[in-house]
Amino acid sequence: MIQQAGWILQYIILGYIFIQVLYLLFFSIIGRLVAAKKNPDAKTLRRIRIFIPGYKEDAVIIATAKDAIQQNYPSDKFEVVIIADSFSAATLETLHSLPIKVVEVSFEKSTKGKALEKAVAATANDPVDILLILDADNHMSQGFLHAVNNAFEQGYEVVQGHRTAKDFQTPFALLDACTEEINNHIFRRGHVAVGLPSALIGSGMAFSWPLFISLLENIGDTSGEDKELEFRVVRQKKDIAFLDGHYVFDEKVARTDVFSKQRSRWLATQVEFFEKYFMEGWVQLFKGNVAFFNKVFQTYLLPRVMLAALTTAWLVWVFIFTPTLLNISLILFVALIFALLIGIPANWYNRKLLMAFLQIPGALLSILKAMLHIGKARKQFIHTPHGETENDKH
Repeated sequence: MIQQAGWILQYIILGYIFIQVLYLLFFSIIGRLVAAKKNPDAKTLRRIRIFIPGYKEDAVIIATAKDAIQQNYPSDKFEVVIIADSFSAATLETLHSLPIKVVEVSFEKSTKGKALEKAVAATANDPVDILLILDADNHMSQGFLHAVNNAFEQGYEVVQGHRTAKDFQTPFALLDACTEEINNHIFRRGHVAVGLPSALIGSGMAFSWPLFISLLENIGDTSGEDKELEFRVVRQKKDIAFLDGHYVFDEKVARTDVFSKQRSRWLATQVEFFEKYFMEGWVQLFKGNVAFFNKVFQTYLLPRVMLAALTTAWLVWVFIFTPTLLNISLILFVALIFALLIGIPANWYNRKLLMAFLQIPGALLSILKAMLHIGKARKQFIHTPHGETENDKH
């Protein structure tokens, strides 16, 4: 009986790995085979408002604000709004001297959703066509606002830009950047290639102004406001475009302690939405809303580093204890590595990338540490600082 239970458990683990690897491999290959869609230049220049929420982001917010107002989009057609939560007086004074709007906010429990609600209320009497959300450390490539406008000309109401690394301060930052590019490739490029909505990522995302106001209603205290917005969009069966190659540059995590805190928040968000939408996912599937079910299915998936670690550990296990499962396990391992590697830009393959791969054990330990703090992350706001390097230990 014990031996039979052991076999059943092994097949459950093998099945769990198989489903995840197949999912990632399918979208990774499709993302490589199908060319990115290019939107023609728009005939109409829509008004764009850029919200940049920040919590204690004094180190980066001024540079971000100055960069944002330099976009090569007509100055009378876009405006920058900084949502300032817990900034210093000196930072606020500098921001007020720039040709931007500043909305000062303060909360007992800070979340981006609350900050966005306050900013909407502060600007509601001056509606625009498009609302773009950036993080406090984000810099847009020139032409990004035009790319957003071009997508809206094609009828899209929700757009996700191509967020990528601003720089590689450390090998760990490069590893974090690889993770983001892999996710871009699989969950944005690959999904759009088969007609599914792109995943949202929290910044570099744009919405039609009236749609955003409706989506933001009762957003709550969740730290995963981008995922909540995404669920609400796909529930309405609206498409989400991916601006492949139109970049929003983002500072990557350079330190393992910050990485662990960030992943605690992300894992807590994943658990939150797994619990919240598990049943509705199946209901929506039977109603024909494949995109919504697919989004719920993604809450079942392990983070890529953890899946690679699990698959490696499984391979070692079957090699020692269950050699009859070795061939299929080896195939899954190779398929997973292939699916992940082809998501990394070809010009990143150099010695620095090898050094980044050597950080994987540290990343895995950070994620395991993050799992121990999921409960804490669900109860309070965990801030990921920007503008720090490996030597900035606080």
